[in-house]
Formats: sequence, C-alpha cells, structure tokens
Amino acid sequence: MGRLGKVDPSSYSQPELITTEHSAINWQVDFTNTKLRGSVLHKFKVLSNDLDKILLDVRDIDVKNATLLAGGAEVPINYFISDPVPDMGQKLTLELPAGTAKGSLNVRIDYETANNASALQWLNPAQTLGKQHPYMFSQCQSIHARSVIPCQDTPSVKFSYDAVIEHPSELTALMSAIIDKQEAGKTHFKQTVPIPAYLVAIAIGKLVSRPLGENSNVWAEEGIIDACAEEFSETATMLKTASDLCGPYVWKQYDLLVMPPSFPYGGMENPCLTFVTPTLLAGDKSLADVVAHEIAHSWTGNLVTNKNFEHFWLNEGFTVFVESKIVGRMQGAKELDFKMLSNLIELQECLRSQLSDTPELTKLVVDLSNCGPDDAFSSVPYYKGSTFLRYLEDLFGGPSVFEPFLRDYLKKFAYKSIETNDFKEALYDYFKDSPQKEKLTKVDWDLWLKSEGMPPIIPKFDETLANIIKDLTVLWSTKTVEQLANIPELKQPISVHQQIAFLGKLIETKDIVELNAQKIDLLENTYNLKQSKNAELRFRINRLIIRARLIERLDQIIDFANSNYRMKFCRPIYRDLAAWPEAKPKAVENFLKVKDEMMAMCSQQVEKDLGLKSA
Repeated sequence: MGRLGKVDPSSYSQPELITTEHSAINWQVDFTNTKLRGSVLHKFKVLSNDLDKILLDVRDIDVKNATLLAGGAEVPINYFISDPVPDMGQKLTLELPAGTAKGSLNVRIDYETANNASALQWLNPAQTLGKQHPYMFSQCQSIHARSVIPCQDTPSVKFSYDAVIEHPSELTALMSAIIDKQEAGKTHFKQTVPIPAYLVAIAIGKLVSRPLGENSNVWAEEGIIDACAEEFSETATMLKTASDLCGPYVWKQYDLLVMPPSFPYGGMENPCLTFVTPTLLAGDKSLADVVAHEIAHSWTGNLVTNKNFEHFWLNEGFTVFVESKIVGRMQGAKELDFKMLSNLIELQECLRSQLSDTPELTKLVVDLSNCGPDDAFSSVPYYKGSTFLRYLEDLFGGPSVFEPFLRDYLKKFAYKSIETNDFKEALYDYFKDSPQKEKLTKVDWDLWLKSEGMPPIIPKFDETLANIIKDLTVLWSTKTVEQLANIPELKQPISVHQQIAFLGKLIETKDIVELNAQKIDLLENTYNLKQSKNAELRFRINRLIIRARLIERLDQIIDFANSNYRMKFCRPIYRDLAAWPEAKPKAVENFLKVKDEMMAMCSQQVEKDLGLKSA
C-alpha cells in the first residue's frame, strides 16, 4: 500500500501545499435510497505557488461536478478519481488553471454518497426503539469522512464548517455543531471552531431531549430519554471538573446523543454533541465514566489533535489521563489509581488476543505505512499512553507540578495538530529552567515510544482496591466449587468497578480449577450477574462461559453479541467463538445474518476476526 501522503500516511491530501479553512455543506437526506445528495463548498488556502492540482480523499463517492468560484464567475474544472485502495478509499484530483498562486481558492463539488457509505448507518423503523421512523447516523473516525465529503481527510487539517440539511420534517437533525436555524424539514448548523474532518458528524431520527445543565442536554428516542437523563445526570459536574483541570471550554454547548445499539464505539467525541452507546445504561451510573472520557476529548483530541493516526496516543492517552483525573476529583485518589490499574488488565488482554500476531502495533507510536488506522485501532494508545503520562507526572513531582504543565501544553497547542515530538519539546521547554530540569534526562523516550508490549515501567499506584481483586482472582481460580461455597470472603460486597476488573482478571488467568457450569453458576449467583443490566459485566461473564466451553449456553452468547455492535464487546466475543471449533459455525452463520446491521468499520473487523477475510 505504502504511504498515501507526506504528512499523513492514510490521506492523499497535501496539507503542506494547500489546506482547508472552511467548508459549507448542503445535503438532502434520502432515506429511501440511503444516500446523501448535495454539495460541499471548500474555501482553501493555497500555500504553494503554481499549484496545478488539488488532491482530496474520497471513498465510493459519485462526483457530479467540480467548479472553481472566482470573482463572481463559476468555472468548471476537470476531475478524475483513482482506483480504490482497500480499506482506504480513492484519490480525487481536481485540475487547477495554470499559474494558480498562493491565497484563497473556493471550489464547489456536487456529489452523492454511495448507498453503503462506510461512515453512515441507516436504520429502518423496525431497527429503532420507537419502530415508527427511520434513523441515520455517522461515524467518521478514523478515515471515513471521505465517504461522505470529498475532503482533506486528515487530522493535520482543521476547518470550520456550516451546513444546511434537508430532512423529513417529522425528524430532528443534529450535528457536531450549534443549531443556527430550524425550519420545517431544514436545519442550519454552524461550527466556528476549526476541527478535523473526522469530527464532522450527523444524526437524524425521532429524537427528544432533556436538560442536563446550563449548556448541556441529552438526546435520545422517547422510550429511553428519562433513563438517559438519570444515567448522565453528573455530566455538568464532569464538565466543570474538566474545565478546572484543562482550561476554558471553547465549544459553547455540550450535548449527549444516546445512539442505537449498532453504534460501534463506547463514545465518540463529536464537538458540541458527544455520541454514546446505549450499553452505558446500567441503571446505576456505574458506566458513566465514558462521558468523562468524551468530555476530556474537548481539550485532548478536539482542541489539540494528533497530526496523523500514527500519533493517536496524543489523542487517547491524554484523554484517559484526564478522564482518570476527573474520576479522581469526583470519587477520590484510590478510585483514580484503581481505574488505571484496571486499564492495565484490559491492555494485557488486548496484547494477548487482538494484537498477538501484530506486536509492532503495540508500540506507542506506530508505523501506518502499510496498515489502515482501523486495523491498528486497539487499547494501546489509550492505556499505554496514559500510563506514560502518569509515569511522567510522578517523575516530575506529582499532580501539583504536572497539572500546570498540562494546562500550559493545552493552551500552547490549542487549535493545532501535532506529533509526539511537539509534545516532547513542550515538556522540555516547560521544565528546562525549573527545579525538575534534571528529571528530563531520566526519560527514555525510545523505550516508551518504540518498545513493544506492556508499558516498560509501571508507576506506583495505590493498590488497596486492586488487592481485593487479586485475592478474589486467586480464590476463584485455585479453589473448587465445593471449597468456594464455604469461604466467607466471597460474601464481602465489592463495587461494580471491582466486579468488572475481577472478571477481567479471571479471563486473563491461565489456569482456572473447575471452570465448569457449576462454577459459572456460583459466580453469577454470588455477584448477582444474571439480573445485571451492566454490559461490561455481561460481556465478561459471557467470555468466561465461552472459555468454559458451555455449548448449551451458546444461544445466550449469540444474543449478547446481537444486543449491540459496540466493537469493544462484539469483536472479542467473535474472536473467542472463532477459536472454539464447536461454536465457530454458529458464530459465522449468525454474523452473516446480522452483518448489515453493523457499521462497515465493525463488520469489516469482525470478518477478519472470524477468518472470513485476511487481516
């Protein structure tokens, strides 16, 4: 495949020669044919004299016309589209008049999307909660904006946008922007803060809202809106806590949209409108930390952005680090450290299973010359990255020293796209004249950024809550069912987060004595798992059922896999089933039946997990 561009291996666009400043989107939403029709008007800034062409990223887009707008005139321009590169898309070449000089350039492209655009999910009424109206939503991260807009689909380019969306008048349209004006069947949006293409987002459905705070609402279908408002009632507190840590919130509005079950991620940090999975609706706010994560992205990722996805840890490692601080300020230091230790359990599992054949993707900074960002996506940038930042914080003297640096870093690179070296230079610059300057020589950057596997140094965490989990894991993995029935420690209550971490640690334990139907039954009864609505708990108990090879419970496992298409859950379940010869045929049969209900980025990865498509 090779690198598509100089600045970004996953984009044909040439931000070193030309960059997008503003985009005006016009879309007519066609639910019947599952297409967006319309145009985009890009205002470019030309950085190079005698530019002869503009290269944009597209994926299965049908371009109708390309027009240069200059001095009140409209001049048609030649364009052509290259052959597709699998999982990456195509190159749209727009030919410019000879002698195009530096400065502003306006180009309008008229087009329509494919009816299976990889960034869009179209649901028929039967697939929604209300069963009356269709629903559509987007997911453009990491490189799927090119399937809905011919654009510079690289995080190294940031642009403001406005949009006019024509849609069925009985439905509500929302975007990663502020609603500017609403008419019957037409909604106008404005996003004045420059963002990368992957943060352009849209959702249209029969939606209602409830207030969460002064500038914050939650949106969902009517049937779950009250449960959503209750589950996410701490959003305003999280937002205030994040602002205290990171600086002013620049996006004006912070709304949540609770998505249909086919949404592939836990959350997506679309500005002004975070998308979250309905699997967070546990009934006890125990999974609302995901909202803290998405709020943190308002600074780490959205305001300061990785220049390309080789440096994805600058988005996600920083966000997990800030998220854990929000949790710490709201729940205490022990919970903060327990959260970070639990993350390391998840990271270990990811290295053992998902990345066992691709150790090069366990580095903090990866090479995407021959690998798409979706294929490289894992928990490594999240948890190895946040562990590195915790190591640095401890090294430089703790939160009182490191948090002021964090605010300074976010202020310094606000509205910019950066690489790891920019972060490194900012750290050196901040501490070079401080009492901590000798600590700079102690950081082994190559070890942290280029070594494979687990973090090379595990910081000293408070292990009070984690030790309870360790002891429980030893008990459940070494004792028989009969022995466990008489152990008083099992009657001690533990928190939901401890239950999640305990089951995760048990999955990671090599040898478990008597992992059979009786032990699974005892586990479920001890921790009330059969009644639990918590998707994280149900996910882990289902993985243990697979490990115990309880074929009589295969239907239950398949039902869970079909209850949501969040990749964090369905990919490991399908991977586990693929390694179980007796269950694999049923897993494949089920996947082929439901794959069209998944977003493309999910179904393509599950196909690889099941061995139906080469990785």
